[in-house]
Amino acid sequence: MVRSKMVQKFISMWPRAVWDVTEEGDRKLYLNEQLPELRNPGVYVLYRDDSPYYIGQAEVLYTRLHDHANKSTDRYFNFWNFFSAFICEKKYLDDVEGILIAAMPTANKSTPKMDPVRMPDYVGKRIRNMRRHEADPVTRKDFAKLQGFLRHLGKIKGGAPDLSSRKGYSRS
Repeated sequence: MVRSKMVQKFISMWPRAVWDVTEEGDRKLYLNEQLPELRNPGVYVLYRDDSPYYIGQAEVLYTRLHDHANKSTDRYFNFWNFFSAFICEKKYLDDVEGILIAAMPTANKSTPKMDPVRMPDYVGKRIRNMRRHEADPVTRKDFAKLQGFLRHLGKIKGGAPDLSSRKGYSRS
């Protein structure tokens, strides 16, 4: 039994300038003749430098990417300089596009057609507490203990107590 792959081939971070390369002495675009893979359906990512800008899908990748690169009336014409493409069967277009949109922040207004998994509230609270502690290692609880200890010191007459013998405090 032959198993179908969701993504059969991919193009990664090709410069937009590939849409300007023509056959020697001819006006035909090189990609039109030499890359039959682009005649297939797929999902593409347009990048502005290294950042994903837009994610889309097309039944014929060549046509859609060519339009983005060469039609000045195209909505994204001025906003990208690299692209990636994922060649896949038509039945997988929505799934691959949804995964990419969910995984990468872009200018897309669409949302993935799948249910997100929310981070449990207690995990978010623990992370916030850890970050607060990194920014200010003395917590309110620590500060309250310190205040109590200082009040206790004020009541003691005579020399300073040995801090290492106190519960919860050390000399480090």
